[in-house]
Amino acid sequence: MSSSRIVRASVVQACTPAYSLTDTLDKMERLTRLASERDRAQIAVFPEAFIGGYPKMSTFGVVVGDRSDLGREEFLKYYNAAIDIPSPAITRIEQISKETGVFIVTGVIERDLGTLYCTAIFVSPVHGFVGKHRKLVPTAAERLIWGQGDGSTLPVLETSFLPTPERATEVTTKISASICWENFMPLLRTYYYSQGTQLYCAPTVDARPAWQNSMVHIAIEGRCFVLSACQFAQEKDYPADHAVADVNARHPDNVMIAGGSVIVSPLGKILAGPLLGEEGVLSADLDLDDCIRGKFDLDTTGHYARPDVFELKANTY
Repeated sequence: MSSSRIVRASVVQACTPAYSLTDTLDKMERLTRLASERDRAQIAVFPEAFIGGYPKMSTFGVVVGDRSDLGREEFLKYYNAAIDIPSPAITRIEQISKETGVFIVTGVIERDLGTLYCTAIFVSPVHGFVGKHRKLVPTAAERLIWGQGDGSTLPVLETSFLPTPERATEVTTKISASICWENFMPLLRTYYYSQGTQLYCAPTVDARPAWQNSMVHIAIEGRCFVLSACQFAQEKDYPADHAVADVNARHPDNVMIAGGSVIVSPLGKILAGPLLGEEGVLSADLDLDDCIRGKFDLDTTGHYARPDVFELKANTY
């Protein structure tokens, strides 16, 4: 590539080890160092709910009109696995980012008084914690355990990546995050496009093949790079008494979340992945000039928009 506006990016496909915060932060450090030292990554995206965990198959003892005592105990355990912002966990992530030189975007379960939120945080190796996005609409039964985010946490962050031995110039870009099925909300996507996002991060636990179609569509529609990091988890990665799809066929190797992490270019080319059936780190060079090359013929909030017909209003408080 002849362009000097290149960012080296990674998506990390990994799961939360049995809701253990200590083990998860250690795992984050190990995988961030791998992305940095092996792949020379400048940014790494981790999956939805990587810190705190995604309680796949859990019911939390809920039926319409009633909640069980066991379900309340399960929620207490899940609540205790979540993190506050700020907190010592955030400080540890800041330390990992600073020591590796990698900008980290990761899903966390955020604890705020009595409510949990599915959140993505942004951590800079220079400035530390620089922002967060709370998932606007938890999907289906997720609404039992997570609150709704609002317009006050919709950052599109302008970030500079410092020169490296491989890249002699500083590169500035804009980064956003949209979590799992939020990516099916057209107005949210349009808002991010209108703010100039170039690195569109999509932490998720959606491992269906159809997810890949959505990621390609978003990259083409927004003329942005899409970095989607999905968990890969097996029954052995959850506590021994955790709910599973078939209690009569428990096995440590049964897949709970199948992965599918991927990096897509602004013209819809798959640059890395999808990774299936295992944990791992995918990396690619992102030529930011490709965003401009793409907008030559499609800028959905610019020359390919009709503000006289449609109007976007975002309540960002």
